[in-house]
Amino acid sequence: MNDTPSSERVHIAFFGRRNTGKSSLVNAVTGQPLSLVSEVKGTTTDPVWKAMELLPLGPVVIIDTPGIDDEGSLGEMRVSRAERVLEQTDIAVLVTDAPGPEGSPELPAEERELIRLFQAKQLPFVIAWNKADLRNKCENAPDPEDPIISVSARTGENISELKEKLAAFADMGDGLHRALVSDLIEPGDMVLLVIPIDESAPKARLILPQQQVIRDILDAGGSFVGCRPEELEGTLSKLKKNPALVITDSQAFKEVSKILPEEIPLTSFSLLFARYKGDLEKLVRGTEVLKTLEDGDRVLVSEGCTHHRQCKDIGTVKLPGWIRELCSHDPQFDFTSGTGFPEDLSAYRLIVHCGGCMLQEKEMRRRMELADRAGVPMVNYGAAIACANEVLERSLKPLAKGAE
Repeated sequence: MNDTPSSERVHIAFFGRRNTGKSSLVNAVTGQPLSLVSEVKGTTTDPVWKAMELLPLGPVVIIDTPGIDDEGSLGEMRVSRAERVLEQTDIAVLVTDAPGPEGSPELPAEERELIRLFQAKQLPFVIAWNKADLRNKCENAPDPEDPIISVSARTGENISELKEKLAAFADMGDGLHRALVSDLIEPGDMVLLVIPIDESAPKARLILPQQQVIRDILDAGGSFVGCRPEELEGTLSKLKKNPALVITDSQAFKEVSKILPEEIPLTSFSLLFARYKGDLEKLVRGTEVLKTLEDGDRVLVSEGCTHHRQCKDIGTVKLPGWIRELCSHDPQFDFTSGTGFPEDLSAYRLIVHCGGCMLQEKEMRRRMELADRAGVPMVNYGAAIACANEVLERSLKPLAKGAE
């Protein structure tokens, strides 16, 4: 479970004012000294992220955030970072001081604002009354349906019950079974993976999309064979029957489609992730803009991961070249990677986005919503490359099975 990619884990973030014991509670929940703890206000200056296995939830990412009431110019930056974490949060924990003997006072304005943000983003949340050992003693077991739970990070009171509440939220999910490739094949099917090994390929390992696709094939009871594009013809000749599906890296679309007989289904890793993490139909619709780009049109090319750029990098070199050739004009390209994605996209004519294997589905859909609000079409890498190589229709046919 510890090998689960962070993008596939439940993200649980702890929010609150300074000195409510957020970091102490994070440490108590995780059973690790994850966050620095001090009586000095504002000890946590940046969000702290930790991918781990947390029973009874399974693989999670725990996030400790700076106090939402931090002061000064630096404090404003820390608060802004804490608010940014909300965009990547699946379950929120609001940590506040437990009420004294006189009862429960009204929550401070900062905490009421956090609850408003949780509700606006439709985030499941728990209000953790911390430091219960210093205030009211919990006389009764917490109600599983109650979003408020009294806990003590110091004594461990109700920490297990808090984790049970978080696990219950995680189990709710969205009611959908998402699949990369398992819904496109039958048990016993063989899938052929065509993987270029060039200067941009990481040494001695497969990249995350390839790993995840292989695992999904195996989970579906299928098998796989892998080869490089230059070995495709020889590999096909050795197979006793045609593969049920061929999946290639998008940049090899042109080479692979020329060799592969038309009756063998062909798609790409990037297109599989487009439907897994985003809205495939919308991301394909963006191809309509590619041929209409003109000189000076601004295009944003965005990748969810960060990596060392090679001289023939697909995002910054190959894609712009293919797009300029396709539209016969010279649009201008901007590039972002990792968490860097503009909130204001109004200056762009088109956004070209990677498959998002390193991003949560939530973050990928948020980026698409930002583009929608700005009225800017977004196209997936795989769809854009398939369009440029005139294999878009063919590469989408296998994916129609999963939509049935």
